[in-house]
Amino acid sequence: MEPVKIIPCLDMKDGRVVKGVHFIDLRDAGDPVENAAFYQAEGADEMAMLDIAATVEGRKTRIEWASRVAEVLQIPLVVGGGIADLADMDALFDVGVSKVSVNSAAVKRPELLTEAAAQFGSERVIVAIDGRRNDEMPSGFEVVVSGGQKPTGIDCVEWARRCEDLGAGEILPTSMDGDGTLAGYDIPFTRAIAETVSLPVIASGGAGELEHFYEGVMEGKATALLAASVFHFRTFTVSQVKDYLAERGIPVNR
Repeated sequence: MEPVKIIPCLDMKDGRVVKGVHFIDLRDAGDPVENAAFYQAEGADEMAMLDIAATVEGRKTRIEWASRVAEVLQIPLVVGGGIADLADMDALFDVGVSKVSVNSAAVKRPELLTEAAAQFGSERVIVAIDGRRNDEMPSGFEVVVSGGQKPTGIDCVEWARRCEDLGAGEILPTSMDGDGTLAGYDIPFTRAIAETVSLPVIASGGAGELEHFYEGVMEGKATALLAASVFHFRTFTVSQVKDYLAERGIPVNR
């Protein structure tokens, strides 16, 4: 097994890190640059930064936010939210961003993934799949966009398979039912996607206990673990999570 990556996530709104439940009821969680530097020192493998209001507000992601965070990092920075085209991606890569995460734009125009992979390389293109339970879908999970506000009628697992075919390099599934709840990753959702694609899958949404990280790998089949609340509010440190996983026999980067 390859070492499992631990990825703190900076959800951004109005220049601050925020965290809510089900993408609403947001609480302030500090300055993004200070948080990023802290998590890097703690041993984070990558940093994610998601402009959660960009698509909803109909604007581009804030390049200046990404630039300020990238300046203090030596680890890879993933940025998502409001990325609509190749020019948006190029602008982010120019300020030091390592990978981009797209969701709504890929659903709207799937060929964007093929174009991005051809121009920048698949390894720099992550597809974020926000899913919500819907028994009418073959897998039981439906893709939602616009910050979780709009259902699409697309099955999450089928969409993940298509994204791989189109050229995506990683999949980031987030359970809207679990986001911010601290009740654990949505294991059936994560595993359904991980067992369908051959790409790395990043578990996201709901981690609240150390056991949840272990379950994300062993039961959810994830190769990386993203979390926000438990890190922002200092429930656990990155190093505590890594120590726990290592003690349970899961390889991590030191």
